[in-house]
Amino acid sequence: MKESIKTLLNYFLIGIFAVIPIVIILQILIFVKDLLSSFIHLVYGFSDNYSYTIIIFCLSFVLFTWIGSRIAQQGRSWVIAKIDSIIERIPLLNTIYRILKKVIEMFFSHESQQAKEVVYIEYPKEGLWVPAYVTNKKEAMYVLFVPTSPNPTSGFTLIVHESKIVKSDMSVEDATSFIVSVGVDFVNEQEVSKLS
Repeated sequence: MKESIKTLLNYFLIGIFAVIPIVIILQILIFVKDLLSSFIHLVYGFSDNYSYTIIIFCLSFVLFTWIGSRIAQQGRSWVIAKIDSIIERIPLLNTIYRILKKVIEMFFSHESQQAKEVVYIEYPKEGLWVPAYVTNKKEAMYVLFVPTSPNPTSGFTLIVHESKIVKSDMSVEDATSFIVSVGVDFVNEQEVSKLS
């Protein structure tokens, strides 16, 4: 029972992460066409009734879980593939969409080799250490994404020399948990000794 709930939630999360780039592109289109206000009005119109809210929540949960299960089992959902092909034909939006997908896949794809390494850099001044994700390497230069607490999706990108970093044994998941918990979830004492 516990394993099936874990699998179900895993599929749900995979579905959400697959849909995030699509949702962002839709938000841009809605803003450009000035339909955002009517969309919000429509959503708030349903919120007066708890039954509608529960139905919308349940349908969304089923949809995201179904998409997540298709992606986990087949590598891709036909729904996402169809929307991908439509967005790829729209100039400018296709570039934004492609970049968003790459960023999300970098952090959440099991096959991705990028963003699997965590390092520390001294920031904002010497003696203060922050974790960073390695997103790319070119010879001795590292491209790092430095997330901010408690939201690891915001942050900034740096290019630093290999001599300026300290490699970490933390996984991306451990580092993300550390950042989201604002340092509360930091159990590896050996990490601290590296920074001395």
